[in-house]
Amino acid sequence: MTLAFLRRAAVGLVVALVATAGYAQSVLSVKEKVELPVPPEKAWEVIKDFDSWHKWHPALASDEIVSGKGNTRGTVRVLTTKDGAKITEQLTRYQPKVFSYTYKITDGPLPVTEYASTLQVKPAKSGCVVTWISHFKAKEGTSDADAIKTIRGIYRAGLDNLKATIK
Repeated sequence: MTLAFLRRAAVGLVVALVATAGYAQSVLSVKEKVELPVPPEKAWEVIKDFDSWHKWHPALASDEIVSGKGNTRGTVRVLTTKDGAKITEQLTRYQPKVFSYTYKITDGPLPVTEYASTLQVKPAKSGCVVTWISHFKAKEGTSDADAIKTIRGIYRAGLDNLKATIK
């Protein structure tokens, strides 16, 4: 073996090890939506307040602003589920003119990390469409499929409840 060959092999091995060590988990995504037979303004009126999710999402018992001023960037809320779990979230973008806001989870028991989500209402022929989309990674020890299933279940519960209650 030549010295050049050994160097190339060593460099290749180092590159492979660095690539493997720096391997990042996949970024996952969930997108759910519901069509409602009401104008976008009516649906927005129900979901627009960052601190009122407990009024429309059936899994939530309460919702409390712990820092900030409600619908302003940087506001932090703590959601409490009906079984007592607490999820801390921060509002990162609020756009009332386009009926949309984005938030991130900063702490909680959900099997996800680096979670960012947007809730938006858009006009549709039938009235409006509420879309809930997120990007996240599965927590260590959680499969991608389980993380996606959990988030999808949360979204479906909320959106299905909107469909049942907003007329």
